[in-house]
Amino acid sequence: MNSAYILIIGIVVLFFGYIFYGGWLAKKWGVNNDHETPAHTQQDGVDYVPSKAPVLLGHHFASIAGAGPINGPIQAAIFGWLPVFLWIVIGGIFFGAVQDFSSILASIRHKGRSIGYVISEHIGPRAKKLFFIFAYLTLLLVVAAFASIVIDTFDGFTTTSGITTTVAANGSTAMASMLFIFVSIIFGIFLYRYKTNLLITTIFGIIAIIACIAVGLYYPLYLSSTVWTIIIFVYVFIASVAPVWILLQPRDYLNSFLLYGMMAAAIIGILFTGTQITLPAYTGFGGINGTSQLFPMLFITVACGAISGFHSLVGSGTTSKQLDHEKDAKLIGYGGMLIECVLAIIALIAVGTLFAQGSMPSGTPTQVFAAGIANMVAALGIPQYYDVAYIVLILAISAFALTSLDTATRLARYMFQEFFSDDGIPTKARKLLTNPYFSTLITVGLGALLATGGYENIWPLFGSANQLLAVLALMAVAAWMVHEGKSNKMFIIPMAFMLVASISALCITFYNNVMKLFVLGTGTFIAEGLQLILIVILIIFSIVLVIDGINALRSHKQKNRKGKADLGNKL
Repeated sequence: MNSAYILIIGIVVLFFGYIFYGGWLAKKWGVNNDHETPAHTQQDGVDYVPSKAPVLLGHHFASIAGAGPINGPIQAAIFGWLPVFLWIVIGGIFFGAVQDFSSILASIRHKGRSIGYVISEHIGPRAKKLFFIFAYLTLLLVVAAFASIVIDTFDGFTTTSGITTTVAANGSTAMASMLFIFVSIIFGIFLYRYKTNLLITTIFGIIAIIACIAVGLYYPLYLSSTVWTIIIFVYVFIASVAPVWILLQPRDYLNSFLLYGMMAAAIIGILFTGTQITLPAYTGFGGINGTSQLFPMLFITVACGAISGFHSLVGSGTTSKQLDHEKDAKLIGYGGMLIECVLAIIALIAVGTLFAQGSMPSGTPTQVFAAGIANMVAALGIPQYYDVAYIVLILAISAFALTSLDTATRLARYMFQEFFSDDGIPTKARKLLTNPYFSTLITVGLGALLATGGYENIWPLFGSANQLLAVLALMAVAAWMVHEGKSNKMFIIPMAFMLVASISALCITFYNNVMKLFVLGTGTFIAEGLQLILIVILIIFSIVLVIDGINALRSHKQKNRKGKADLGNKL
């Protein structure tokens, strides 16, 4: 199968989905610029900052993308390229993009508050507290998963047969990434403090990115995983409490150009090399090795490539506070998700071209993606640039993982503070618990503890919790829509399908962890035992939240019917 056909079909379908379904949603929901956004009504120069659409799209896209749309499809490819492709396209248009768009809209219509506040207002205060706990736990998993990814790509050493050697690609990635942080700070200062022209500042920013990559290639930084663990968590602590304009937003915006460049190189390679996908279209319900289940694991493993509850937290946590005009919500929310779907398709093609002799390629998903795309660059007739392309691709992926990491930490800090801001908590305790530095310290510490379990152990649980979070976000917006007298039919199928898939996957993960911990004796309390506790909490909380949500939807519909009946009687 020629990979170009898959890419072209995917892009065309996603484009028409944006134009027609996205446009229909905007019309049904009454999206217009008559409503002044919270970025203007509550501007504070820290979290609420009006931002130009291209800048905010870059921040939002880099925050939601991370390594998810790369790792997920590559891991799910064991079922064949066709099921993964269909889920990316269908899930992206009708599930993921709907959630992202509606979450941003709901937030800006509630003064930039999070989905938790939407739940509190339209489902109930108990649901709000349960959602905050659920979302906070999910964000801890995000922090742990993406921290593990970043640390693995920065670790400058590898040991084989007792011999330790340096890893050039990791050393170069680490050096370039550290330099990139300082470039982002300088970019933010010039753009917001000195009010420099966006285009000119962006050009200099891109040149600085290239310079960082060049320095990284010639002067790699070799540090151990232990040292990087300390550095990474110190960094995310600072990023979580610093004003959004000085680091988070400019870093994400500049990161987006790395991603756009990476995607452009991949698309050129796919279209002009005639690369063939050797991965079978379908490998069976159990996957290549027969040890998994297409349902529900396909829909959980692809994760951010089709739908991700984490996106609703980003959209209602940081993006909505920076939206300049309400109509920008379609481009940034719906459009940003579909761009991520294109990236997921590219990742699927990358692993599909490396499939050989009936087995999946070895290495981490990040390495597989970089190798697949670097092969295409070499196939363009410039094989001498394979190593450079490979390192740049690793850098881009790690940059997005780091972006998702610091965004998730900031969002978790918001959740922690909001949960303990209740007036029922004693004043002294509330003052401490809502302190941004204390709440960030707790979040970073718990995330670091979970990260010791390793990326491979965290990802399955993260995927299930993440998709359940999407169910709850969709339910919150659906309740708000009914309250506003608008149709919520576009949420019903996504909510029901993802609820069944997520609960099923959590039960499978629970069983596997029990086997490792108590039967096989191969597990540890941190890796498996702690996850068992989290799984029980997530299942119980999600069931209670769903029941509360269903009751709220019924109540809002009954009030609407009564209101219409009363109006008819008056007339």
